Amino acid sequence: MKIAGLDIGGANTDLAVVEFSSSGDITNIRTDCEYLPMWMEKENLGQVIRNMLGPDFDELDAIGVSMTAELVDAYSTKREGVLDITHKIREVMKVPVGFVGQNGVMNYHQVLESPLEVAAANWIATAPLAAMMAPNSILIDTGSTTTDIIPIKDSQECAKGRSDLERLATGELVYTGVLRTNVATLVDKIPLNDVIYRVASELFAITADVHMVLGNIKTEDYTCSTPDGSGDSRIECMQRIARVLCADLELLKEKEIEEIAGFIYQKQIDEVSKALLEVSRRNNIDEVVATGLGMDLIGKKAAQNIGLKVTCMDELLTREECTVAPAVGTALLMEEFLRSETYS
Repeated sequence: MKIAGLDIGGANTDLAVVEFSSSGDITNIRTDCEYLPMWMEKENLGQVIRNMLGPDFDELDAIGVSMTAELVDAYSTKREGVLDITHKIREVMKVPVGFVGQNGVMNYHQVLESPLEVAAANWIATAPLAAMMAPNSILIDTGSTTTDIIPIKDSQECAKGRSDLERLATGELVYTGVLRTNVATLVDKIPLNDVIYRVASELFAITADVHMVLGNIKTEDYTCSTPDGSGDSRIECMQRIARVLCADLELLKEKEIEEIAGFIYQKQIDEVSKALLEVSRRNNIDEVVATGLGMDLIGKKAAQNIGLKVTCMDELLTREECTVAPAVGTALLMEEFLRSETYS
């Protein structure tokens, strides 16, 4: 059996094609990721999915879908977004399709009746993977844009918040990620050469620029658009960071920009650490499982920052699979769903 898991985000669409033996064991996983800014190119979703699946398109037995793209401002409501994405998937796929909801996988008709159940529920798919590693733990999954912090007890997720709105209040969602976060949301002042500078509240630089300058990511990891429309070389990233202080490379030295980037990076870790500590104390859990694009850069460091035990999910999956962990988890949930539910 071959099942695809799709995690459709606002900026990236992630794919995991999982092959199962007749006994249900995983025999192979293929992953892929495509930058697709849904706020501008949502009409291209079907074609992007076809392209990502490639030869697997005609060999699939089923496909599972999780999504967060319903939040993009191309949709006036989440309901509208969920229904549009759902319809687009159904138009493309000719095999059974299931959608990850807050209480498990839902079929097409169930989504039509309760569309908000599947809004931003991709963390539901990732939690079982963390539970395989540590049945009492906190999953921390940092992607390009956001960080999910999900408590797990007795192998079951027990998040206090269910929607994004609720999880922003409970510390279980932090809107910061490795690539797309505006640095002006992380800092309002920056110390440099014994002087405190207020920052320009503009979209001059993003966290991808910070991590490129610090050597935390490579050029091929910079998969999103740049704020100024220019390239993603280290020198161009430095130029964007300089603009945060209304400066340029004639006014600031390379070492000074590295210092600025280091300060912003630490602020990002501190922000995630605060939310992680809140979730840890509320649930009395001191073990963390980190995954996602920012598994080492943010999740692991945030846990270490507050003295929690941390394990990375690359002990269970490959590093590439960790980057698209919700897609992998979605495929696994869909396989379980096919064995236990009616999907038509």
